[in-house]
Amino acid sequence: MLAHIRGLILVAPWLLYILAADILLSLLLPLKFLFPVGVYDLSSHIASVAWRWVQYLFEAQNGAVITISGDVLPEGESAVVVANHVAWCDFYMLQKLAIGSGMLGRCRWFAKRQLRAVPFLGWGLWALGMPLVSRNWLRDKTELEQIFSGITEWKWPTWLISYSEATRITPKKYLESQKFCEATSRPQPQHLLYPRTKGFVATVQHLRKASHVKAVYDVTIAYQTDMQWQQAPSFWETLSTPALSLSRQKGGRGHRFHVHARRFLIEEMPQDNEELAKWLEQRWVEKGQWLEEKRLEWL
Repeated sequence: MLAHIRGLILVAPWLLYILAADILLSLLLPLKFLFPVGVYDLSSHIASVAWRWVQYLFEAQNGAVITISGDVLPEGESAVVVANHVAWCDFYMLQKLAIGSGMLGRCRWFAKRQLRAVPFLGWGLWALGMPLVSRNWLRDKTELEQIFSGITEWKWPTWLISYSEATRITPKKYLESQKFCEATSRPQPQHLLYPRTKGFVATVQHLRKASHVKAVYDVTIAYQTDMQWQQAPSFWETLSTPALSLSRQKGGRGHRFHVHARRFLIEEMPQDNEELAKWLEQRWVEKGQWLEEKRLEWL
């Protein structure tokens, strides 16, 4: 009960800011056609405050320690970002990288269309111009082309982020992925679902035309709690529970958080759609190998 009360005290001011931000972002929408760059910059700043605030609650107030490894990501570089999807905490992992590169407010996430109906969150995502998509590629094509055109035409600084598995991993979904890979003679990555490639291929091929989008970042996320692999705290726990990364022996929750980044130049990636899909497939195989090494290290 004390943790819930503490969480409400911490979260209430942030939620009020989110509500005010959603209203302000919505008021900016009519100006988007007249001042596209200015509206994008201002909305990015508004979003940055909200995301940095919740990151502060997670790390500073609730004691989450995030370990970063891999390639150094350049300051201010625009990129396509792909990551595995485990839990809500994945957002904190990617935001940690974005803060380090000065790109937090420039993050634009591929998100499920259904999130439009979520109070606070959905309204803000829509007003920010996030690509809200279904799993039907033909239905999503028009909306994605509008997002891509803004980035290419106005050269907006952007991290365009997607979870290429399209859903969080579960034992049932992992079994379905195994069956699919067996039936189609594809490699099944360890600890991951087989990635969906159509959206990734379309994104890279469109953003090759944007000279300021230099790279693809391949991000791998790992968690552990009390010997439980890929177990992360719930959304509410990240906001309400203190000492998240302190060991249980010392009165904490014992959560481990790790994010590993790799950087690939777009100009060096395959031009052919089929080869580009295989490129993503190979990255997922390598991600699985890295995750297995991390799992063994944490045993």
